[in-house]
Amino acid sequence: MKLFLKGERCHSEKCAIEKRNFVPGQHGKDRKAKLVGYGLQLREKQKTRRIYGVLESQFRIGFEKAAHMKGITGENLLSGLERRLDSVIYRMGFGTSRAQARQIVRHGHIQVNGRKVDIPSFQVKPNDEVAVREASRNHPAILAARDATAHAPAPSWMDVDRDALKAKVISFPKRDELVQIPINEQLIVELYSK
Repeated sequence: MKLFLKGERCHSEKCAIEKRNFVPGQHGKDRKAKLVGYGLQLREKQKTRRIYGVLESQFRIGFEKAAHMKGITGENLLSGLERRLDSVIYRMGFGTSRAQARQIVRHGHIQVNGRKVDIPSFQVKPNDEVAVREASRNHPAILAARDATAHAPAPSWMDVDRDALKAKVISFPKRDELVQIPINEQLIVELYSK
């Protein structure tokens, strides 16, 4: 499945999935994998981890926090992953991929409510204002990413001002507005509930 991990490359003919959509090796085309039960749950968890670019321990901690919150655990997990600062920067359109957005955050180009934040796992809350720092407003990578993602619509849970390079978080993200790639969060909950 195409996970769009490489940013703009995934939209061109250079995408690896477009070139070869089977496992590598001499017998890759012949291999038919039947996934049932545990394998299906594990594949779904790994897919979600790869989409958001988090480590296993970070994902596990996120799941445990989601399990202790009120509401549906799977939706809480996806909401928590989406509210990470690197995901917010990606959704704002200031990174062509989550990896690039993560690097922009780590290099100290972002501020939340007027304070510099360089931790990609920082959780934004409603009424937080996320902006590119004054010293980084002319950074070529940020401006190129903004122009490359100008066609992408901003999520409805954020009010994005692309010209001013800032956004305000209006509310928590809902399940139906989260991910363009289909994720079955129920399988992840079942995997961790064993």
